[in-house]
Amino acid sequence: MSLDSQLRERIASIVASDRVVLFMKGTPDSPQCGFSAQVVSILNRLLPGYGSFDVLEDREVREGIKEFSNWPTIPQLYIGGEFQGGCDIVKEMYATGELHKALGLELAAVTPPSVTVTDAGAQLLREAQSRQGGDLHVAIDAAFKHSLSLGPRAGHEIAASSNGITLLFDRDSASRAAGLVIDAADSGGRKALTVDNPNAPKSEPVRQLSVQELRALMDAGEELHLFDVRTPEENRKARITGATLVDARVAKEIESLPRDARLVFHCHHGGRSQAAAEHFAALGFTNVCNLAGGIDAWSREIDPSIPRY
Repeated sequence: MSLDSQLRERIASIVASDRVVLFMKGTPDSPQCGFSAQVVSILNRLLPGYGSFDVLEDREVREGIKEFSNWPTIPQLYIGGEFQGGCDIVKEMYATGELHKALGLELAAVTPPSVTVTDAGAQLLREAQSRQGGDLHVAIDAAFKHSLSLGPRAGHEIAASSNGITLLFDRDSASRAAGLVIDAADSGGRKALTVDNPNAPKSEPVRQLSVQELRALMDAGEELHLFDVRTPEENRKARITGATLVDARVAKEIESLPRDARLVFHCHHGGRSQAAAEHFAALGFTNVCNLAGGIDAWSREIDPSIPRY
């Protein structure tokens, strides 16, 4: 593709629109590819906010940015108007501290945090490691969203141990993890990991709404907004009447709702929807609910015509 002057100027304008700009697939709240999600995860650990451009919404920019940077893939990160690289380079810069330097952030010494893994939490983590293998990584972004994953050790992580479990943190996550407690609790008839971080800013708690309570609210005609945070494929398999599948557009619409609107989130069993509910509670929504047990519990206890999977 030949980059004409008008498109070049337009892309240059986007690059100059913020000190940090990420050209990505999707949005930071809803990445639409794994590579974009990885870069978002890194930036979220370092910055409370940054500029982004969804290339899926503009084919001209999607192709033009590759010519502009002479880089063939998306995502692409710019800092101070300078192209930094794609996903692998950003990950390497983050691991070595070069990304901190480029962002003007101090690379301070970090000691292993004091963490607690309860017996119940340790059991679930050992079971996951037994099934999938790999080391346990904990990421905590700048908004104190937590994610746990299994994967190989890169060598730059900071390790903390409790109850025979070793947790690996990147530098920034380690600095946010002092006093972290990983436990397990019942969620729709099964155990799920819980993470309690005393350093996280306090937000309105997420209420666990039973399927019977949701049915009663719907039958009474109570005003509520029901959102499905599963994948489109899962939504095609089974859906609750009246639920709206969340994508980048819907996420923006949710943010525009009154902060006292009743928001109810559901997924398959309740884990992903809990994370979504916590996200919107952190944005200041005061009436946020997670559907305990998810659509699986709805199918078992309310509407058996909905397929289980």
